[in-house]
Amino acid sequence: MTASPTNLVPSTIAPQRGAWTIVVLLFLVMFINTADKVVLGLAGVPIMRDLGLSPQQFGLVGSSFFFLFSLSAVVTGFIANRIEARWALAVMVLITALIQFPMLGSISFAGLVACRIVLGAAEGPATPVALHAAYKWFPNEQRTLPTAVINQGAAIGAIAAAPALDWVIEGASWRWAFALLGFVGLAWVAAWLALGREGRVPVSIADRTGRAVARVPYRTLLSSPTLAAICITEFSAYWGLSLLVAWFTPFLVAGLGYTQYAASWITTVPWALAAVVVVGMGWVSQVLLARGSSTRAARGVLGSGCVVLGGAALLLVPVAPSAWKVALIAAGIAVPAVMYGMGHPILSEFTPLPQRASVMTIKHAIATLAGVLAPFSMGTLVQNAAIPVDGYDFGFAVCGAVALAGGMVGLIFIRPAAEIQRFATARAPAADDDTSLGVALRASWPSGKLP
Repeated sequence: MTASPTNLVPSTIAPQRGAWTIVVLLFLVMFINTADKVVLGLAGVPIMRDLGLSPQQFGLVGSSFFFLFSLSAVVTGFIANRIEARWALAVMVLITALIQFPMLGSISFAGLVACRIVLGAAEGPATPVALHAAYKWFPNEQRTLPTAVINQGAAIGAIAAAPALDWVIEGASWRWAFALLGFVGLAWVAAWLALGREGRVPVSIADRTGRAVARVPYRTLLSSPTLAAICITEFSAYWGLSLLVAWFTPFLVAGLGYTQYAASWITTVPWALAAVVVVGMGWVSQVLLARGSSTRAARGVLGSGCVVLGGAALLLVPVAPSAWKVALIAAGIAVPAVMYGMGHPILSEFTPLPQRASVMTIKHAIATLAGVLAPFSMGTLVQNAAIPVDGYDFGFAVCGAVALAGGMVGLIFIRPAAEIQRFATARAPAADDDTSLGVALRASWPSGKLP
């Protein structure tokens, strides 16, 4: 194989037949997972009333979803390196479906927390494992748009689910809203077992650069400045997403005085905006790559810049009139979501296929730790504020500061091409070096000159 100067030269590899069927099914996974998350916020006021919860306790319920989220993501990532993603996803969604049904009984505060912990453990690996499955169907330069589409199952899930779940909450009870999601999850598992398959597009570092890099030591992968920057940037974006899931509807009802019905519709606005922005920027990124832009520019700078813009919008919330608060929060949370569609494709550029699932889930686990901190911190601020709206204002401003700082880190340190170069030069191929990188370098560059 001839070495090429970049890992993103146009390839003749086409997506496998049936690839977009898989994308649709994975889109639906994100749809269901997001509905599982937003139902808590939608039902927040009646849950607090029926169970007698304080804002701080409800914040703990929101944060409990993330208690095992990250750990589960990491463990499942290493498992997904060794088994078909088809089976990993089926088991995860089955658990998320079954854990909804205890809500139909007389559940306590402790029981609600326990169910959300189990739900978080099952959904923690969902995004990276779903994208790992999708990347088996698409070559590297064609992954950004499928990533954006799959990720926007989350936005569409919230848009479609919020009014439907609110109708169930108001017409029946919040308990049946959870049960409805359980039935939907079971239906997806049946469809996935019937239609889901494993992709076989031969993509790896070797395929795109000429390096037959089978593996890179984990200490080298995990010390990557680009990986660290992606984690920090996505962490800062996820802080806003976790507030949207747990606190946006209660903010509209208790902070700004909207009715439950009106708040459920307004809650769809950030998700709708995110759907447009993320898919649109995914398309822009793919066009830039096709025209020869570096992935640092087309993915790293584009995604990180959106996080910076969102942070700036959220910092204005405390000084804005009520009507503008909603608009600023919607933009400040939706625009940074572009980064979710960039991080995984960037990692897939420099992570060997046998290690990709674990590295992607490690990144996702670190980034989503924001979900542990953000809801509880907002609950604490609201409970300790003189009036609720002041606590909400300060909480969203804190979110803006986190996003602004994280986006700046991404702008400076996300450099995927530098990681490929670093891995290639990490150790010189010794005469007795018969493992992965050493063999690759001898085979690809007899002269010893790197591309």
